[in-house]
Amino acid sequence: MTFSYKERQQAIEKAKETTYDVLVIGGGITGAGVAVQTAAAGMQTILLDMQDFAEGTSSRSTKLVHGGIRYLKTFDVEVVADTVRERAIVQQIAPHIPKPDPMLLPIYDEPGATFSMFSVKVAMDLYDRLANVTGSKYENYTLSKEEVLEREPQLEAENLVGGGVYLDFRNNDARLVIENIKRAQADGGAMISKAKVIGILHDENGTINGVNAEDQLTKEVFEVHAKVVINTTGPWSDIVRKLDSNDDLPPQMRPTKGVHLVVDREKLKVPQPTYFDTGKNDGRMVFVVPRENKTYFGTTDTDYTGDFAHPTVTQEDVDYLLGIVNERFPEAAVTIDDIEASWAGLRPLITANGGSDYNGGSKSELTDESFDQIVESVKLYLADDRQKPQVEKAVKDAEKRIEANKVDPSQVSRGSSLERSQDGLLTLAGGKITDYRLMAEGAVKRIHTLLKEQGGTFDLVDSTKYPVSGGEIDASNVEEALARLASEAEAAGFDEAAATYLANLYGSNLPKVLTYKTTFEGLDEKESTALNYALHEELVLTPVDYLLRRTNHILFMRDTLDEVKAGVVAAMTDYFGWDEAQKTAYVEEMDQVIAESDLTALKGGK
Repeated sequence: MTFSYKERQQAIEKAKETTYDVLVIGGGITGAGVAVQTAAAGMQTILLDMQDFAEGTSSRSTKLVHGGIRYLKTFDVEVVADTVRERAIVQQIAPHIPKPDPMLLPIYDEPGATFSMFSVKVAMDLYDRLANVTGSKYENYTLSKEEVLEREPQLEAENLVGGGVYLDFRNNDARLVIENIKRAQADGGAMISKAKVIGILHDENGTINGVNAEDQLTKEVFEVHAKVVINTTGPWSDIVRKLDSNDDLPPQMRPTKGVHLVVDREKLKVPQPTYFDTGKNDGRMVFVVPRENKTYFGTTDTDYTGDFAHPTVTQEDVDYLLGIVNERFPEAAVTIDDIEASWAGLRPLITANGGSDYNGGSKSELTDESFDQIVESVKLYLADDRQKPQVEKAVKDAEKRIEANKVDPSQVSRGSSLERSQDGLLTLAGGKITDYRLMAEGAVKRIHTLLKEQGGTFDLVDSTKYPVSGGEIDASNVEEALARLASEAEAAGFDEAAATYLANLYGSNLPKVLTYKTTFEGLDEKESTALNYALHEELVLTPVDYLLRRTNHILFMRDTLDEVKAGVVAAMTDYFGWDEAQKTAYVEEMDQVIAESDLTALKGGK
């Protein structure tokens, strides 16, 4: 079964006549995670998203499956344990997407520093034990000041005292979403993008039993009925709930905006992801990450009340990030004209969860006495697991002494929430990409119980071992598995670089990708094949879908984007049979997205 525009139209027609077991509203990582588990369990599943899959939030992250080492500053061991456990699971079920990429953490002796050389070693040792990498090639280690500067000569030397290196993972957020979506579709789910929910339907008893949806391509309005409806729309969660006149739950979302900027790698040279305090004594940290011959850095964290579908990068955002990066890398002297691409995204934070965010951290302070007690108890624990009660007592004692401060945007927790309104609407909100499978698992267990009450019989899969589309490779030998797949592409006529690119992008789907090998006018064979596969197997409907979310052309391949985009538009015009007006509209949309990424307006229209 293919997954294209043709199947989308068929799915809409079927949806009008079907009562589904589960209707998922929202096709970001949370909704995709729910759909892949419900479809695998044999539940008749439909997912609707008003935009492209992952367009709203899940393609706009820091693009890491982050371990959350910063939580250990306040010794939130449970959070880190959960996070690294889930990270390991995601790497098992989607091994071609998250890749190990050790993080360098430079340590500065300055006011408000998150870690000292002593505390970072304690934290990293505990982190390694939680992540089960002690004794492996990914075990942490420390660097002297001289070793840090040898590795990253552009770093500011003043007040630098050394550094730590620990395991983290880079991620392709949009690809993780689409591979979950594709698995759900392959298991019989109806996955429909660009179908906006505009109303909530109820039966004669006032119980939710479906939605009104509007096809954003044709503007046709149609009904979809289901036994269970779950809202997984992230920042839009409260907006969707307002469509339900019977929803009695109070608003809970507090979205914040995060911005990332991209420059050429030669302008800002880092050999590996680097994570450091802002130097502003504001309790925040910033990432600088090398990727595809580029370097990107971020993120900001500010409350957001604008158009959720269209967050943008402001001059204030740029000034903030450039100020921090140029302070830490003074020789780089990055200016706005060096920025090749950018993105702004929203975090679906929950207002009630005050606490530590992976990139913000709590500003509540421990007394020196409390901190020393915790450090000593952790040292004992590392030497002897039987000392765990002492750690717990020290942490509890410290918590009693923490002075509560007003929660700012950086302090809103990434915790998740699953609630059910009186008429039956489930809402799964909050969380972060690393936790998506676990969040979905909790929601699916609830769905399973609700359907069982209605006479449904389903066997839930073990989602910790259920691979996403493209993930059916040996997760313990990913490099070897991808190399073997790349050799198949080379045998099919691709050069080594193209073959490696395709293997890493598509994982175990590569043999199927090769069946779409072709050449479109204006595109090379690699690009033509990727586009042809995306049109037939990844429900690409617009040039932006392909250039921004199925691939990273707009973000990390700006050098060749202008050469590629015309060929993509021409091939899609032919495939869809667009008339001149339709083609013009899609080109205008593409050009606007590129101009926003380029920061054209902030650069004075250059």
